[in-house]
Amino acid sequence: MGSEGPSAVTVHVTGFKKFIGVPENPTEKIVSNLQSYMEKKGLPKNLVLGSCTVLEAAGQGALGTLYEVLESAISNRQEGSQIIWIHFGVSGGLPRFALENQAVNDATFACPDELGWKPQRVPIVASDGNISRVRKTTLPVNELVKILRKIGHDVMRSDDADRFLCNYVYYHSLRFAEEHGIKSLFVHVPLFSTIDEAVQMHFVASLLEAVASLN
Repeated sequence: MGSEGPSAVTVHVTGFKKFIGVPENPTEKIVSNLQSYMEKKGLPKNLVLGSCTVLEAAGQGALGTLYEVLESAISNRQEGSQIIWIHFGVSGGLPRFALENQAVNDATFACPDELGWKPQRVPIVASDGNISRVRKTTLPVNELVKILRKIGHDVMRSDDADRFLCNYVYYHSLRFAEEHGIKSLFVHVPLFSTIDEAVQMHFVASLLEAVASLN
């Protein structure tokens, strides 16, 4: 029994299109190129890259699309396979990668999203109660950070995914994950001008491998 390897893991990833102040979103490029990058690099035996989706940079107005994407992972679920969502978003002032440990039920956008929505102190999910409600990932963030740092990546754990689109999507995803017995993680990446595309692609590949190794 002890010689059995890690269980099968299907990872689904999302990124965002451009939004105000970010004319080129690195996560759009990362997610669009990830399938071919991982095919060339080679996936761990127990890892399947289920889908790569680029989301509109919008909150409430893009919820339908988000839930279609989340539901599709459940409907195509293979028996015995763990499903993990990894969402990528950009943080312009960030000097390193950040694995987000939690999301808060608070939509307080500093600027309007791409559909013009700018909520202030609004619960993301009203039935979850007030804006102080927190949902945490069930993935071992500290362990993942340790593995990635050992490889040489500049990465940290974060307990604040901000209150914009990243937190908004993450909160919905964590809630969905809890309801369906799957896992979810949000990762903030810097701009390509801070950490170039090649290094970021290598980081994402390393993260996928680390997640697969822990399941």
